[in-house]
Amino acid sequence: MRRWLLPALLLGTLIGAWQLAASSGVIAEALSLEDFLVPSPSEIASSLWENRSLLGENAWVTLREIVFGLGCALVAGLGFAVVMYRWVTIRDATYPLIVASQTIPIMVVAPILVVWFGFGIGPKLVIVALVCFFPITVSTISGLGSADPEAIKLMRSLDASRWQIFRRVEVPTALPSAFIGTRIAVVLAPIAALFGEQAGSSAGLGHLIIQDNAQLEVAREFATVFVLAAIALVLMGLVALAERRIVNWR
Repeated sequence: MRRWLLPALLLGTLIGAWQLAASSGVIAEALSLEDFLVPSPSEIASSLWENRSLLGENAWVTLREIVFGLGCALVAGLGFAVVMYRWVTIRDATYPLIVASQTIPIMVVAPILVVWFGFGIGPKLVIVALVCFFPITVSTISGLGSADPEAIKLMRSLDASRWQIFRRVEVPTALPSAFIGTRIAVVLAPIAALFGEQAGSSAGLGHLIIQDNAQLEVAREFATVFVLAAIALVLMGLVALAERRIVNWR
């Protein structure tokens, strides 16, 4: 209960302070802005309710991009991690390139992918997969390499095959690390989808934020951010639940 109560109390305090500061005009005066540019939490909640259909339609588009992109990243990341762990030559050849690829800002890559593949869901899936691929791959490789050498020796003394050692020792050892990488990927996926939509799209929460920014619909812009954060929290909770079910020996 403490894990939920303390964050809830802190969040309630912050929202209450925000409501008082925004309603009294303190924030607007401090930032030298018009009052309508600094909405209060109550105005954001009202906008969230009034625009629920619009937000729901665009949230569904973004959610599909996040989920399918994460799925692609999981398949590619886990598969590539196993290949790199199993064959050291491939790991030595590709690992530096994977690390170097993360130095390229996604804001640079996103417009290029939109030009190549159009305004559909394809470029967004690639962008989400590219961003999420790295933490999943690196954490899984680290987990596979942390298997207990004594347990591996014991399995060999029992005449276990390479596949049996991998399935019964190395994979269970790597699962907690793989879930850590997945949790990081879940946090990054909504940001990647947002960048992809802002680079070029006809729907989605990122597209809606651009429209709201141009029309000075600040309250709805905050509501859109709230929906995006809610998606990330729900996905994080699902990953945590899956981890408790699969890695049950922890």
